[in-house]
Amino acid sequence: MTQNTQTKGHTTGAVDKLRPLPAGSTSRDVLDALSMMIEAEGLKIGDRLPPEVVIAKRLGIGRAKVREALTGWQNMGIVVRNKKAGTRLAAEVSSNAIHLPLTLKLEAESLLRTHAVRRPLEIETVRLAATHCTEEQGRIIMARVAELFATYSAGEDWRKADYRFHASMQDACGNPLFGQLIQQIQQAFNEIYETPFGQPHLGQESIPLHVPLAEAVVGGQPDEATRIMKEIMDMVETEIRKIMERQDV
Repeated sequence: MTQNTQTKGHTTGAVDKLRPLPAGSTSRDVLDALSMMIEAEGLKIGDRLPPEVVIAKRLGIGRAKVREALTGWQNMGIVVRNKKAGTRLAAEVSSNAIHLPLTLKLEAESLLRTHAVRRPLEIETVRLAATHCTEEQGRIIMARVAELFATYSAGEDWRKADYRFHASMQDACGNPLFGQLIQQIQQAFNEIYETPFGQPHLGQESIPLHVPLAEAVVGGQPDEATRIMKEIMDMVETEIRKIMERQDV
């Protein structure tokens, strides 16, 4: 334990690193403040954060906003929460590993963690969809991919069209749990980081591949569908890492 750590397990000195937030601050602003506090205090995995009520008082915001922000971190595996044990770090929050600014580093790691969990679910979804897709579901998939590609080609925001396309794949896979899990994972990230690295169109380079993906699923080609989905997921991960490298200056 450090000199600032109480027997209860949380670090009292950490609270002093928090400063009031301006009116209208978001959950992300709360997490940015907590990230800097954790970095400044040198908290490690297993260390306890100050209680919600203390954080809220120091930041000058409502406790509900703190709870919302910490729930976002919990959903992404950055903290674990227990009514008796409090909130403890479950992942490193430090800028030492790479030279990104702390908040961008944490954002990147959270996105990569989300992507790693989502990857096998997305791949299995298209394999099952290619196996079980009905004629009606096939028509919906092709309509959704046409909408997605048209929106993308027009230079418009294609995120909602992309969501509808993947939802049509999930509906066709024959197991509703895949869609529920994927949506929960994505929602957990989007609640805090709606535009990763300030780029709302992350993954744009992979959009043209969605057309042959849809054709493989509707054509009943599970091996080809999984191959294309793996390529799409690889492209997104590569894009994330390239952004990290550009920021690493």
